[in-house]
Amino acid sequence: MPNKFTNKRSVINRRKHLRFHATKAERELWQYLRNNQMGVTFRRQYSIGSYIVDFFCYELGLIIEIDGAIHGEVEHIKKDKKRDAWLRSEGYRIVRYTNEQVMENTEGVYMDLKRVVDDVRGIT
Repeated sequence: MPNKFTNKRSVINRRKHLRFHATKAERELWQYLRNNQMGVTFRRQYSIGSYIVDFFCYELGLIIEIDGAIHGEVEHIKKDKKRDAWLRSEGYRIVRYTNEQVMENTEGVYMDLKRVVDDVRGIT
């Protein structure tokens, strides 16, 4: 991954704010991602380029986004597409889940993520 794009010091206060004010779904998923539970390290509210992503695994170049209701609005859909296109052009993989998916089916989301992580790592 292009190291020059990651975790800018200039947005450290914004990242801290986002971690402190995480949604319930983000806090719930973090319990599954923290402490290397999937065999890889994830970080919360990590900056890549001019964007801050919800969760990031540097080793795999994997980004996990948890989307609230605002992501269904037309203007936000356009912003997400532009953001995702740039991140993908830089070689990152992106997985998105809704708040509802995480809260109503946490175990299913975790199992899907485990499958994605294993697939990216080449584990069958």
